Amino acid sequence: MPALGPMRRGRAVAWLRERDPELAATRKAARTALVMPTLFAVCTQVIGSAPMATYAAFGSFSMLLFVEFTGPMAQRLQAHLGLAVAWAALISLGTIASRELWLAVTTMVVVGFLVLFAGVVSSVLAGASTALLLALVLPVSSPASLSQLPERLAGAGLAAAAAMVAISLLWPRPAADPLSAPAARVCRAAARQLRTDASWLAGGPDPSGATQCRATADQACAAAAELRKVFVATPYRPTGLSTGSRALVRLVDELTWLSSILADSTPAPDGHPDSPPACDADAHTVRRAAAHVLDEAADLLDGPQGSREALRRASDELHRAMSGMEQRATVRLPVHQDGTGTPSRAHPVIGVLDQSFRAQELAFATLQIADNVDLAAAAEHRNWLERLLGRDPGAVTEPLASACERAAAHLRPQSVWLHNSLRGALGLGIAVALANLTNVQHSFWVLLGTLSVLRSNALSTGQNAVRALGGTVAGSVIGAGLLHLVGHHGTALWFVLPLAVLLAGVAPAVVSFAAGQAAFTVALVVLFNVGQDPDWHIALLRIQDIAIGCAVSVLMALFLWPRGASAAVERALADAYTDTARYLAGTVAYAVGRCTPGPEPKADTPVDEGRAAAAAARRLDDAFRSYLAERGAKPVPLSDMTALVTGIVGLRLAADAVLELWRCADGEDVDPDRPAARLVVQSVADRVAGWYRDLATALDRAVVPPQPLPRSPLAEGELVEALRRDLTDETGRATAPAVRLIWTADHLDAARRLQPGLAAAATVGNPS
Repeated sequence: MPALGPMRRGRAVAWLRERDPELAATRKAARTALVMPTLFAVCTQVIGSAPMATYAAFGSFSMLLFVEFTGPMAQRLQAHLGLAVAWAALISLGTIASRELWLAVTTMVVVGFLVLFAGVVSSVLAGASTALLLALVLPVSSPASLSQLPERLAGAGLAAAAAMVAISLLWPRPAADPLSAPAARVCRAAARQLRTDASWLAGGPDPSGATQCRATADQACAAAAELRKVFVATPYRPTGLSTGSRALVRLVDELTWLSSILADSTPAPDGHPDSPPACDADAHTVRRAAAHVLDEAADLLDGPQGSREALRRASDELHRAMSGMEQRATVRLPVHQDGTGTPSRAHPVIGVLDQSFRAQELAFATLQIADNVDLAAAAEHRNWLERLLGRDPGAVTEPLASACERAAAHLRPQSVWLHNSLRGALGLGIAVALANLTNVQHSFWVLLGTLSVLRSNALSTGQNAVRALGGTVAGSVIGAGLLHLVGHHGTALWFVLPLAVLLAGVAPAVVSFAAGQAAFTVALVVLFNVGQDPDWHIALLRIQDIAIGCAVSVLMALFLWPRGASAAVERALADAYTDTARYLAGTVAYAVGRCTPGPEPKADTPVDEGRAAAAAARRLDDAFRSYLAERGAKPVPLSDMTALVTGIVGLRLAADAVLELWRCADGEDVDPDRPAARLVVQSVADRVAGWYRDLATALDRAVVPPQPLPRSPLAEGELVEALRRDLTDETGRATAPAVRLIWTADHLDAARRLQPGLAAAATVGNPS
């Protein structure tokens, strides 16, 4: 019998860890439960200031429960100091504006929009948006004379000081990102597969070697699937909003893409001989160098505070291996070999470079991964000002210019972030007006109800409103019953307050949103009755105020972009495919321009097209994040929507690879004119980019997507003939531009091979 106690405690801990795996919600709630009641007691019982107690209590909620900064402890403390300064400014502004209704409403709308929209600029501001809004909501909805301002500021200052001590000493947040460990496992699994494939390709017929290749490929795919599972396991991204965390989010897509490339190069399990293709020693060297880069990337993911020099040296080694492979590929290219291609097999001349192209494609994807891992590690070394302004490590622009560029990318009618910012700001402004006109006793509760319920579409907002009202009613009943039980002994509520605060912090993450509203209502009922004669009528006032706030949120959601992210993600996909297709066409135009007479290319580097594609990808990322978070049935299955989003990554990687391939050729002698080869490659690029533009149109208009393009043996034959005439030297050997043109055509073919899967995914979403 005595063993039942530990068993039950063990089950309770297991249940808690299952619902709060990193114990993030439990950690924040426990700190708040210790700090907030203590500050409230000091302000009411020792200092005797009710305004100071109110701002100390809600400041503790805001700075400990509603925000958690990332990075080294010194930078977290700097961020909290900045939050305290912002609280002081917003409390002062709200106190001044609250004296006139029109000024209060205008201030709430303008400042609310700026606070919400600022999240696109900086991860620090995005993570602190709720805490910042609360600093304005409290004073702007509670008119008072300026004589109370010092007490309000003192309460907020006390909360800020206590919060900084708490995050330093009370259960500090772990520095590791939850995606780092699974991403490192994918890197190591991919490195093992690259080494195994290189050994098999170099070693001749060996059935056991081919079997081992397939086994390591299965392990790499399983690791990538586990990473993706962690990534999409919850409605919200399982990572922070810092630059380093955003780099890890991009890493998920790139590692998934690398795994798909590796899967394509794995020996078939049946129906094909286990003999490897013809040996290409340079391609094997590149694969081993890429494996070394991935191992170093995994080590840096496990320890982001470590040195990045080993990863950079490995990347330089991979760059040298790629250059050597390209130079020696000219010797192996049999430009005068006869033969023709088929719809299922490349032309024999082009097929000779298949291993080298696969190696080049893998190497480029690996270098992209290395750059993102390096970026994530570099982000940990930024100072606080650079974090605040959202400056990427190593950016050539000044922090303010970088912030303006990020904001400008979302100042478009189709931006989900812009929609949510406008909806939230207008909803809060209307809530201020209603709270003032109805003369409710605790008017800031109306604004809290609006802020907590409003979501990105009408369905999610309506569901949240029902849950919020249900939770508030339940919490009010529990609170009223608790007050009835306590009777006239209000002092007993001091012992209940910490437990109520703890439950209010844990319940939303561990149980549900409705449970969180119920627990928060109980905490407020206890807070406003502690130390005095309990009044259960405050529970009824809480229901009334939350009902008004929910009504405002539902109206805003119904009249402003009611479809939310479901409609926005379709437009964002269309924009992303349009801009990325334009970027791909621009990189190919730059590439063929390198084959024209004279030292300068005829087409400029597609910098603007690349920036437009990157901005469109960021808007898509935000729309997709909101799409995942929205409740209700999805019009497109998550797997198909994920395939469409990941297709952007593959298309951009193909464009980036073409650009990098020809950018490295700067300074070479490219005098001979090669019009035929240029025209063939440009024609293929136009067909591929045109297909993606048609796909974008189909997604935007919800019509049937275009049929995937088949392989074109005729175009391959024309390219080979052009190479024989225009891209050989005086000895009849192929030149370096010939190899690069073939690899450019291969990258275009890789983009073409994406089309069947994308067309199938788009067809599911548009069954018409």
